[in-house]
Amino acid sequence: MSKQIDRTRLAELRKVEEERFLANHKKSGEAFADSQKVMHEGVPMSWMAKWPGAHPVFVKEAKGAKFTDIDGNTYIDFCLGDTGSMTGHSPDATVAAIKRQADIGITSMLPTLDAAIVSKELAARFGLPKWQFTVTATDANRHVIRYCRLITGRSKIIVIDRCYHGSVDETFATLDDAGNTVKREGNLGAPVDLAVTTRVVEFNDLGAMETALKHGDVAAILMEPAMTNVGIVLPEDGYLYAVQELAKKYGALLIIDETHTISVGPGGMTQDLGLKPDFLTIGKAIAGGIPVGTFGMTEGVADSIKKLVELEIIDTGGIGSTLAGNAMSLAAMRATLSEVLTAAAFKEMIALGDRWSDGVDAAIAEFDLDWHCNRLGARGEYIFKGKAPRTGREAAESGDFELEQYIHLRLLNDGFLLTPFHNMALMSPATTAADVDAHTAAFRAMCADLVS
Repeated sequence: MSKQIDRTRLAELRKVEEERFLANHKKSGEAFADSQKVMHEGVPMSWMAKWPGAHPVFVKEAKGAKFTDIDGNTYIDFCLGDTGSMTGHSPDATVAAIKRQADIGITSMLPTLDAAIVSKELAARFGLPKWQFTVTATDANRHVIRYCRLITGRSKIIVIDRCYHGSVDETFATLDDAGNTVKREGNLGAPVDLAVTTRVVEFNDLGAMETALKHGDVAAILMEPAMTNVGIVLPEDGYLYAVQELAKKYGALLIIDETHTISVGPGGMTQDLGLKPDFLTIGKAIAGGIPVGTFGMTEGVADSIKKLVELEIIDTGGIGSTLAGNAMSLAAMRATLSEVLTAAAFKEMIALGDRWSDGVDAAIAEFDLDWHCNRLGARGEYIFKGKAPRTGREAAESGDFELEQYIHLRLLNDGFLLTPFHNMALMSPATTAADVDAHTAAFRAMCADLVS
């Protein structure tokens, strides 16, 4: 029989960690109090308020797989900017490229030679021949949805329940208990009823996918090849290939978002599984932390766009932005792809991901906890259910807010940062076996205290 967590004991342990946090982060506390006078919630971006302590820690410097806060505490970083720094913080090759480009021009709304070089590298990795650049992966998804509507003459998109594709209005939808498409909890200022723009289906449910497509009004299916933003949910055997075929059968375009799933290798799951999407979107890590997004497309899609878009009004169609494809971001992307996120680097990162998950699994087994560790290449994540979820809803139901808050705070106090939205860790080229083993020891000690 798996051991249950004593909630009184959990509350006592949480109080200890709260006091420990305040004692060790006095300067961050002072900085937060000052920041509240001039920033909403005391942070420059609202997500930064979602940490388990009384306030965020304020960073002094970050390099490789570690960062130091203004109180002098150093952490092994398994959050890595929620993938933005999957390269490790400030990788030398990317920093050198940024410095060179800063001296000769940051942006001019004209192409540099780096653009074609980066496009060739992306084409080689993902198998799509034509590329365009944006400032974020959100923009890439938003632009691609517009193109899909243009090409198909249809209005709706299909997304997966509990998905995340950046701040794209159409994607903040979910299924209610009756199976209806409704706005997701936390969806602020939704412009229209989500059922007008979107059909939502569960991951790994081919029957639901076909039913949604049969309406004949779907322009595109937008999905991650494995879910990552509600936790890791892996595709069942054959699922993604079947989705491809259904898209073709019903005249919809398939968009694969690899922004997080690039953790499985240089070409993400698209390369790994030999997927053939119509569009592919990605951002975050591919420029070492410099804001960037990009989308690739097939020759057929590119030809359709060329026929349908008039050059004279190309700047007023909702595609593109002034800083997209700027010289700085392309220089950073070229260096990152060619020198940092290499095949050799991924081999080591994935091995470390397995080592991290093995350590978590060992502690779960030792203390007879009804938890489970999911893996996705260089990523690992533990959930508070005994088996892997097959849908976003199951993943969401595996959470335990009180327990997560304690674990995150305990590990933060011990010198480890996890992704704040769930219990996920990511390895970088700078992460070491010693970093992983240190986490294993801290995680085991935390589990021991929980069940003692």
